[in-house]
Amino acid sequence: MNNKKVKMAQLSVLSNTLLVLFKLVVGIAINSVSVISEAIHSGLDLLAALLALFAVRQSGKPPDEQHQYGHGKIENISGVIEAILIFIAAIWIIREAVHKLLVGARVETPVWGLIVMAFSGVVNYVISTMLMKTAKATDSVALEADAWHLRTDVYTSLGVAAGLILLLLTGYQILDPLIAIAVALLIIKASFDLTVKAFFPLLDTSLPSDEEEIIKQIIDDYGSQYISFHKLRTRKAGSERHIDLHLVVPETRTIAVSHELCDDIEKAVKDRFPGSHVLIHVEPCRNGDDCLTCPEPCDSYSGKG
Repeated sequence: MNNKKVKMAQLSVLSNTLLVLFKLVVGIAINSVSVISEAIHSGLDLLAALLALFAVRQSGKPPDEQHQYGHGKIENISGVIEAILIFIAAIWIIREAVHKLLVGARVETPVWGLIVMAFSGVVNYVISTMLMKTAKATDSVALEADAWHLRTDVYTSLGVAAGLILLLLTGYQILDPLIAIAVALLIIKASFDLTVKAFFPLLDTSLPSDEEEIIKQIIDDYGSQYISFHKLRTRKAGSERHIDLHLVVPETRTIAVSHELCDDIEKAVKDRFPGSHVLIHVEPCRNGDDCLTCPEPCDSYSGKG
């Protein structure tokens, strides 16, 4: 699974490298700040792809002496770094566009800008679709962040292309910096969304409520073999889910039988959520109310409510 993530990250690095060079050369040649802003945007996509490549390689490493819970959070850290860099670049684009509005500059041969934007849009749509599919299949936040970067690039490329078409039709040079500002605002929105998605798992927030409900249902499927469970805790690190709980079993049950039950529950959870780490603490019943639901009543229970 990790090898698949690495290959997709490498493909993203290659495509973004070519697009950055293509956009930058054309943007400088035709003196278009909107096309140059798109080259910067693709430069950030390239940086994001490099970070994603590093993250998926590192997160796939097994636990070691210093990182006994694995390396999954590297993907979240890379996502936060990407978001910060994207925000900084968006501010730079706005600064350059405002300067062009005040000073003025003419876009030369905008048809070349149209060509590069169309080419970029098609390439990024194809690559982002492949990345998103792999991200969902492997539950990789790093690849998902990279995919959203490229998908945003598709929309901004369409925006720049629309601006250049209007420039060709109307001759209004002011449209170029205005489109660049619009591109920057979209980039800021993308950076905010990415920050939210990547940062909060670093605080060990619980899994989404729908996933927790699935986990509870899996445990309930074995309800005839235990008395009750409590202290269910969940968190996520990259694509890894960490789940622990306390399971109450009859006090007369052997350790071997209880251990086998825990193995069955762990396997069922891992089958549903691959890459999960499940820890179950077994507790003996304390008589009292537990006797009413115990699958193996002991001698201390009279059978009366």
